[in-house]
Amino acid sequence: MKKYIIDRFEDIYAICEQEDQSFLHILRSKLPECIKEGDCIIEKEDGTFSIDVNEKLEREHRIREKMNHLFE
Repeated sequence: MKKYIIDRFEDIYAICEQEDQSFLHILRSKLPECIKEGDCIIEKEDGTFSIDVNEKLEREHRIREKMNHLFE
């Protein structure tokens, strides 16, 4: 399974950051309707995509921790 982070949307594409920090354009129509910027997605072996809720929550927690340290 491949993991991506939704960086932004441009027209009909979601611009996704790959684990090697390169970017990939994925047709928005292939993604879950509720997808938004910052979401983590997984590409399954059958070519479908799903949101990785656990990874998203972990990323949000790490970001919050970094922000808290900046403003201490």
